[in-house]
Formats: sequence, C-alpha cells, structure tokens
Amino acid sequence: YLINQYVEKENPGVIKRSIDFLKTTLNEKKLNDVLYKFVEEFPPLYVYKGKIKIEEYLKGKTDNISNKEMILEELIILHFENTNPATARLNELFSDKNLKENTAYNDLIKITEEFFDKEKPTGFGGLHLFSMLRKPISSSPYNLEEQLLFIKDVWGLMLDDKLLSKLLKGTDLIREDYKLFIKHGGGEKATPPVPEYDHEIYTLSKDSAIGLGEAERFTDDTHWMPEVVMIAKNIYVWMHQLSGKYGYHIKKLNEIPDAELDTLSAWNFTTLWLIGIWERSSASKKIKQLTGNPEAAASAYSLYDYVIANELGGEDAFNDLKHRAGLRRIKLASDMVPNHTGIYSKWVVEKPDYFIRTSIPPYHNYSFSGVNLSDDERVEMRIEDKYYSREDAAVVFERRDKYTGEKVYIYHGNDGTNMPWNDTAQLNLLNPEVREALIQTIKHVAQKTPVIRFDAAMTLTQKHYQRLWFPEPGTGGAIPSRSDYSMTKKEFHKNMPVEFWREVVDRINEEMPNTLLLAEAFWLMEGYFVRTLGMHRVYNSAFMHMLMKEENDKYRKLITNTLEFNPEILKRYVNFMSNPDEETAVNQFGKGDKYFGVAVMMVTLPGLPMFGHGQIEGFSEKYGMEYKRAYYSEVIDDHLVWRHKKEIFPLLKMRHLFSQVENFELYDYINSNEQLNEDVFVYSNKSGNDTALVIYNNSYDSYEGRIKYSNPKSINGNIKPAGDIAAILNFKADPSHYYI
Repeated sequence: YLINQYVEKENPGVIKRSIDFLKTTLNEKKLNDVLYKFVEEFPPLYVYKGKIKIEEYLKGKTDNISNKEMILEELIILHFENTNPATARLNELFSDKNLKENTAYNDLIKITEEFFDKEKPTGFGGLHLFSMLRKPISSSPYNLEEQLLFIKDVWGLMLDDKLLSKLLKGTDLIREDYKLFIKHGGGEKATPPVPEYDHEIYTLSKDSAIGLGEAERFTDDTHWMPEVVMIAKNIYVWMHQLSGKYGYHIKKLNEIPDAELDTLSAWNFTTLWLIGIWERSSASKKIKQLTGNPEAAASAYSLYDYVIANELGGEDAFNDLKHRAGLRRIKLASDMVPNHTGIYSKWVVEKPDYFIRTSIPPYHNYSFSGVNLSDDERVEMRIEDKYYSREDAAVVFERRDKYTGEKVYIYHGNDGTNMPWNDTAQLNLLNPEVREALIQTIKHVAQKTPVIRFDAAMTLTQKHYQRLWFPEPGTGGAIPSRSDYSMTKKEFHKNMPVEFWREVVDRINEEMPNTLLLAEAFWLMEGYFVRTLGMHRVYNSAFMHMLMKEENDKYRKLITNTLEFNPEILKRYVNFMSNPDEETAVNQFGKGDKYFGVAVMMVTLPGLPMFGHGQIEGFSEKYGMEYKRAYYSEVIDDHLVWRHKKEIFPLLKMRHLFSQVENFELYDYINSNEQLNEDVFVYSNKSGNDTALVIYNNSYDSYEGRIKYSNPKSINGNIKPAGDIAAILNFKADPSHYYI
C-alpha cells in the first residue's frame, strides 16, 4: 500500500526507471534470471495453473502495469519479510533461500536500495523508500505486534480505514495465537488490586450516566437482607458426610436430618447456600469419567435445566427441606449460571440459535470423531478429539442435527483467563430473545430460593462481554478466533443497548422485590455491580486474599477509599475466608488466633459474612464441583467448633449491630513513634444503644499504641472529616474515668 502511494502519487514512473537502472547496473540477463526465479517460487494463479508460461507472464501487463515492475515491488517486500527477525517463525511462507543461492537476488536488492536512496524521499518523515519500510522493524525487531502498532500509531493518518482495521485484527490474531500455546492457570493467585474511585466520573451526577456510565442506582435492602449470614454446602458431598455422621444413607434433600438444620440454626446462620441442586448435564459427567475420574458427577455449573435434580428427590424433596429450614428461620440460596449451559442441555437441543456459534470450525485441524454426548435422539454432540488426549483445548464443540445432518459449532463457555470450560455452551446475549429467556429463568429460580448467587457475573457486563466475544478491532485476543467477529463499540451497543444486569435488577425489583441478588464479580467491578447495576451484594475476594497474605496496608486502603467515596458499597460486600473456587479456610488461615481474628473481622464488618463448606469443622479438602463425595477421611475438629461457638457464633446473633455503615468508623492506630500502624485494624459501629469496638492485629508482631481519630467518610456526597473516638463512642468527659 505504501509503495503504491509513493509510486502513484509522489514519484510516478520510479519503478520503471529502477528497472532500467538494474538492466545497466546489474545487467539484463541477471535481472531476468531473478524475476524468472521469483515467479517460479511464488507463481501467480494463472502461472500456477499452467494457463500461461513464465516467459509470457514476464512480457505481459496486469491492469496496464508491467508485470516486471510488479515483481520488483514484490521482491522489495520479500526482502523485508526475510530480514525481519520477528517473522522468522513464519519463514516457510516466504523464504528467499533459493533466490539467494541461485540468482543475483542479493545484488539486485542492494542496487535497488542504492537507486531509491538517490530518488525523491517519501512523505513519511522525509525518509527514502527503503529506510521508511525498515522503520517498523528497527523500532521493535523481535515483536511483530509492536511493529503493527508502530504502523498504526505513526503512519495511521496515511492509511485508509479498511487497512487500519486489518492491522488491528492482525494484532488481535497474534494475541490469540499466543494464547493458544501458553499454559493457563497454575501458581499462586494474585491479590486483587485496591479499588480506586475517580470522583470526577462518579460524582458529576447521581441521576444520569456520566463518563463510563456509572450512575448511582443502589437497590435498597428489604428488612431481612442486612442480617443474612450464609454458609455454603456442596450438596452431594454434604449428604455423603451426613450419611457417615448419622449412620444411614442420605441421598435426597428430604432426608437431610432436622438435627442438622437445628445445628445451623443454633449457630445463628440465616441462609443455607445449596451448591448443585439443579439438573446437571449428563454430558459433563461423561466427559469427566472419560478423562480420568470414574466416580465424577456432572459439574454443578454445567446444567441441563433449572429443575431440582431428580437424583436429589426432585421438587417434592426440595420443598420439604425448604419448609423445614423455614421453620428454623433459615432461607435457602442457590446458583444461577447466566453465561452458559451444559453442552447437553434443553436449550442446546431445542434452541441452538441461543448460543454463540459458527457454521465451520474456527481452526482447520479440529476433529470431532469421539463419543456422542447427547442423550436426545434428535441431536448429536461431540467435543473436539484432542480434549480426551489433553493435547488441545478447543474453543468449540460440534452439534449435529440427526434429521437434517446440519452441523454447527458452538463455543464453549470461557472467561478468557483459563482453558475453555469443555462441558459448557456459551449463550449469545446479543440476541434479545436470549436475554428475556434468562430473565424468565432467574424469576423461576427466585420462586424457589430468595437468595440467588450469579456465577461469574462480570463476564456479562457490556465491557467484558464485548471484550471476550465481539472485541473492538485492536483489543481482541482474549478468546482465540473471536477477533473474526470484532465490532466497534457503536455496533456492539446497538445490539446490547443496556446492561443486562441492570435489566435483571429492575425486573426483579419490580416483580419479585423480596429476592436478594448476589453477584460473583471480580476484575475491579465490585463497586460497579452494587452502585450502578443495583445488585444487593457482590463478592469481595480482596478480604480473603489480602488478610491471608497480611497485606494489611492494602486492605486498610480498600476500606478508607470506599469510605471516602461511598460507604454504601462496604455494606454490600460479601466477605469470606474461602469459597468453592479457592483453597479451604484452614489451608489459608490455619486454626489458631489468626483464623479467629480474621473470622471476627468477617462477622463484624459491614457486609454479608459467608462461611465455606467444612470451614467450621476444620476440613482441609477442596471439593470439586463434580464431587459426589469427600475423598479425605477427615474428623471434625471439636476444639475448633468449640471456639466458633464461644467467639464467633454469638457475634452472628448481633448482625444488626455490624451490618450497616451509617455509624461505621475506621480509626488510625498510632504507635509510640507517632506513625500509623496498618497491621492493626480498629473500627466501631453502633445500633440504637448498642456500641461495638473491634481491635485486631493481623500480624505476628506485638504492638502498643493509641486510638483517637477516625478516618474521613462520605455522607450524602460530602466528606465528613476525622472524628474523635470519645465523641463517637459517647465516652464520658469526667476526668475520673479512663479507658484502656
């Protein structure tokens, strides 16, 4: 393109003059030998098919331009392709080895460069042609992506939109190609960053979307929501453990003993999160058994349909458990997985157009000759063959209609951080029918459990859904092959005009307002989910990561930043020491004072405290979503349970004192050197006539210091300055009183 710009607009006739110069300087025979060998190595279509001989081609013209002149331009490009270190791995596509060994190709290139160095410079920085073409390579010799970005940034104004779009898609393809070959996952998980709030974006308006569209639209709690304390149970593992505990087989929900519900009630839990109660995809079970776990169940997040699993006793057994839990004032919670279904699901069978799909495999080496994973005689489903041998992790699976023979390739669920989830099918939320079907499903789930946890909710925000599935040109690479489906922001927002989660929240608030919506969300979207999208609660993984690693300064900064911006976000956090995707609490925090100190913080900070399966009993096994039983033979740690009863459970009864933020204050702990000590957390809260002061040192060092001033805090958009602890806690000013 650039050579054509130079030849046609800046220096007409220059290629013809260069050919004449080569005839005299190199000599005509050597020139023709190079041109002939080039056409032999890289034949145009008509030559390749034998419709025209090379000699005739060299004498002819194409679009009224001499073929010899076009070949010389191609030779210049070939030279740069072969001298670019960043393209070495692609050398088989354009190697000039035979030209170098059998012709005067090297001399031709040298003489041609000398010729152009004496010609008129290009309009690109006044550089001569060869120097200009070399510039991107010299800017980043070993990085092809950086070379493309150099062209975009430095020459972009000279290029047309179509070519710029191709360049951007080229960078996307490089990122996707890299992602195909790197090993995903593994290693220690990074601590989430501390949220920073841009006050200019957030505070310009509370009524309309400004900047990033992050308007303030909190959803108010109903009366019971602030006092929710939740405990998670992986349903199959729990029933297996209960069978051992009570001495008889417990396999259905209605068989869970009253005594167990009595225990949870006595421990002051108000919500029981049952993981895995929906009818799962049989394909998931088959895949896991074929790849090495003969006892595996289907994954709890690879679903066939949102009906209570028949194996668990179905709707009647569930309603029995729900009734008995309700008598003890325990609400039930369940999962809803909005971004995918199982690969064998009711929708994949009956509504294949609900999914992100393509008519041909995105990579030519994919093959689908394995086991048919469908239980429905109407369709066949197969995952890519190399999944079974662990050679590859394909991004799609094959769905074949047995009556028409039509094959489509549906994308697996994928969040771009790991391998595709090979037992799932990704829903297409650009389809309004899919969005409405999901909302109806959420309403159906809400009729069964008043608390709903949305799995991986951040993947369905406009920002991340586009990034993953319909990336803007130049921003792709998160999921291999999706840059082929790139969209501009304008195109994307035309298809998804409002945030899906805002639509969900508004509908549920209007039609089923007694439902608590809880989002599993990361990627610095926690504040956005509660403040703008209106979720009641959102995961706060920073609590676990930062306090476990004793990154106390970071967690303190998280609290102070949020207090100064909007304390209402704090009361909507779900704080936990473990969750089903993470290591167990005992493996992260131990069983000693550190565990109990962080547990006290978890149950006395504003927000929703969430306990993991086996956390109270001191179990160390991390239960997979496909587990049907516990594999470790673990004994309940009675001392750990006793300490919970003594130190933690009484605090759960007092959630009214800790759950709100109006009277929450965080204090500076000042050491003897008059320095702020960030290892020690000090905060207070009040409700009516009750006041609590919490002090915890999250380190193994001993400290002494004093507390006097609280941190600034936003109230109705105005910053309230630091306050004095004596005034905040109503200490008496009488000098005969002192407080230690």
